[in-house]
Amino acid sequence: MVIKKLDKLIVKAFTGPFLVTFLIAVFILVVQFFWLYIDDFVGKGVDTITLLKFISYVSATIVPLALPLGILLSSIMTFGNLGETFELVAIKSAGIPLIRFMRPLFVISGLLAVVAFLFTNYMIPVAELKMRTLLYDIRVAKPAFDIKEGVFYNKLEGYTIKIGKKENDSIIRNVVIYEQSYALQDNMILAEEGTMTVSPDQRFLYFNLKNGWRYQEKGPAGTIQTDYYRLGFKEYKKVFDLSSFKLNKTADSTFKNYYKMLSIKQLTKVVDSIRKNTDSVGKRSKRELSSLMPFQLPDSVWKQKTTATYSFKNAKELIGDSVKNSIASAINSKSASFKSQVDFISSDYTEQKKQLRLHELERHRKFSLSFACIVLFLIGAPLGSLIRKGGIGLPLVISVLFFILFFIMNTSGEKMVKEGVLTPFTGMWFSTFILIPVGAFLTYKAMQDSQLFNAEFYYRILRKLKLSKLIKEKS
Repeated sequence: MVIKKLDKLIVKAFTGPFLVTFLIAVFILVVQFFWLYIDDFVGKGVDTITLLKFISYVSATIVPLALPLGILLSSIMTFGNLGETFELVAIKSAGIPLIRFMRPLFVISGLLAVVAFLFTNYMIPVAELKMRTLLYDIRVAKPAFDIKEGVFYNKLEGYTIKIGKKENDSIIRNVVIYEQSYALQDNMILAEEGTMTVSPDQRFLYFNLKNGWRYQEKGPAGTIQTDYYRLGFKEYKKVFDLSSFKLNKTADSTFKNYYKMLSIKQLTKVVDSIRKNTDSVGKRSKRELSSLMPFQLPDSVWKQKTTATYSFKNAKELIGDSVKNSIASAINSKSASFKSQVDFISSDYTEQKKQLRLHELERHRKFSLSFACIVLFLIGAPLGSLIRKGGIGLPLVISVLFFILFFIMNTSGEKMVKEGVLTPFTGMWFSTFILIPVGAFLTYKAMQDSQLFNAEFYYRILRKLKLSKLIKEKS
């Protein structure tokens, strides 16, 4: 009964900090993502609904990365709070070891690791696909409509516009409109003033101009046989089409074969297919290059030389002067074709190996990021019991340092896999191989009630060293 109460105590103490830290981690990682891609959003006129959809997709893709950070920080806070209030000391004095006290949270971390894996395998491919598609649409969208004073604006296809002065974003003065088209020559509109409005559906831009002139040249383009017209007007309405400024939706199927959009089953199928292609490159090379390797002399040469036996010092005596140029040309052509085919096979093989590394990398990532939940818990729990500090201060600093270490090792391993320096298994499990011994060491120290993070312990050692040094000097 006591054990069950302790289990409830530790789970209750862990749940609150975990939810808070997980949401904070998601928020920080979302902000970091937008910081990287802020240039793709500025000036694109992205509406609120589209922006919220994009944020939801981004949040879904970073859940497997936010879970380990949330577990690390919350476990440090949980055990730090219990150590600071001496509850951990009381539990240990009752004969309950630290490992038994960590067991319920270890089980919860394991369950969260399973959730992270399922999320990574089934949810993230869909969210990643929709996010990348939407990001592509935003990137290729034209900048939002904005005409500034005294600046030539050429984002409207077929026109260049200059406004001398704007008042209240609707009243415009000293307007110049150049019409750009191969069928037209010097066509422009000048107006003293007018108004600029956009239709309610954002499809059209209206210029209601007053007191101006329209200049138009008619006749064959590029000749002097043209007529020049100048038409004055009191009022003139010019309509511009803004349909090209709208955000177009690309089909999700455009990016469905990207390696990050695939599940474990799909990745395994693609990896097997790529391996078959790379393993058969030798047979393919032999098959495609064999037809280019034989070289035959022209028939006219063989007809002249086959009726008698000749002795010659080198091949030149067998070849007539009349066909040397044609033979040299044939050799160069065969050599060029052979080299081109070899280069093509080599580049295709290199690309196949790269795709194989990327797909295997993504397959290992789904397991390694999930397992990181358990690894970082094995670091956070003993750290909290060692530092004996609750709250958000010191635990946050320590957890951020360990997470940065984990993130750097994980990113470095991924980069080296992409460059072909490490195998996908080694690169994606590199951070785990390093952090598991660290977690085992911290757990051992926590079980021994080590003074590893006690400042007074190091102060006493330093004081003893200074005292012994002073005694030696006096003696």
